[in-house]
Amino acid sequence: MSAAAVKGWCPGARRPMLSGDGLVVRVRPFGGRLEAPQISGLAELAERFGNGLIDVTSRANLQIRGVKEEGHLPLLDGLARLQLLDPDAEIEARRNILVTPFWSNGDETQSLAAELEEALADSGLALPTKFGFAIDDGRSRVLAGDSADIRIERDRSGRLLVRAEGARLGRSVARGQAVSTALALASWFIISGGARDGRGRMAAHIASGAAVPQSLRGETEPPPVMAAARPGHYPQGALVGVAFGQMLHATLHQFSACGHALRMTPWRMVLSEGKREMPSGAGLITEPYDPALRVIACSGAPRCREAHADTRTLAAALAPRIATDTRLHVSGCGKGCAHSGTAAVTLIATHAGFDLVRDGSIRDEPVLRGLSGADIVSDPSILVGGN
Repeated sequence: MSAAAVKGWCPGARRPMLSGDGLVVRVRPFGGRLEAPQISGLAELAERFGNGLIDVTSRANLQIRGVKEEGHLPLLDGLARLQLLDPDAEIEARRNILVTPFWSNGDETQSLAAELEEALADSGLALPTKFGFAIDDGRSRVLAGDSADIRIERDRSGRLLVRAEGARLGRSVARGQAVSTALALASWFIISGGARDGRGRMAAHIASGAAVPQSLRGETEPPPVMAAARPGHYPQGALVGVAFGQMLHATLHQFSACGHALRMTPWRMVLSEGKREMPSGAGLITEPYDPALRVIACSGAPRCREAHADTRTLAAALAPRIATDTRLHVSGCGKGCAHSGTAAVTLIATHAGFDLVRDGSIRDEPVLRGLSGADIVSDPSILVGGN
């Protein structure tokens, strides 16, 4: 089997994942941003080499679905022409960076992102595939609830700090020290045994007793956390949700036709830069309290070979029937690819039906097992303990 069919926990462009609908090719926009020509080009590539479906992931990436093995190399050529391809798979895997979408022209966010990308490419660090960085350098933190292992933030006075996930305080740094300090933390993580068999996360490493060295330890508190972002207008543009994190290539074409750049987010939303009207298109969420925002669902069957059920049909049926303050996660298997964290309700598809976890994650013990989707839809009170 060719390299195109490599299967891993996190796909890439050079190392895609084989799923039920073909290869899944993940595209990681540099700086978390796509210019209008890149948006148009991606839509065309998804139509030509994929099945036209594009995922918006919790790691602020895009995934082209349904790519045939013989179409993988031509797709890579297209990504290279769009300047969306890393030199090799190892560099691509290390470039796992979340960037706040709420930056303004003239601030340091994009320069920090570019410097970190270049430094990671040159570093040669053998980081786990899920190990990531966050650049969250606004006056309030917007990425605090999103997966990252090393964070570049600001303190309450506006000075930059670098903080290891799992540590409450960070180290204050000058602008020229931020990236080198972040890489020094990553290097310490490796040297101190944080990575085993290609896996490992910073928070778990620190929780196990690993002590950040004095030279990298800080005493600075990060700023407060911003309220969860919702679709609507922001000074930077229009933030719009993507229902269940998937759109058609035609919807991406509509974004490119506006002539605005897109900023990616880990919330299955995109920010249309500078746009003053809410975009419209199939599967887009423009209302701040749309029921679909309450539900997280993976691709599910038949799109994913590991899934035991059609997660999105069930998610769509349940979304308007759960409480406005309830977060529901519907997972097609026990991996939890769409959401690794906790939720008020987690449904996990198995060969015997759905397992139900309350106030936990896919790793926790279910309170009910073997539920049918039809039973859940007919009596949603099951989700919160009504029966």
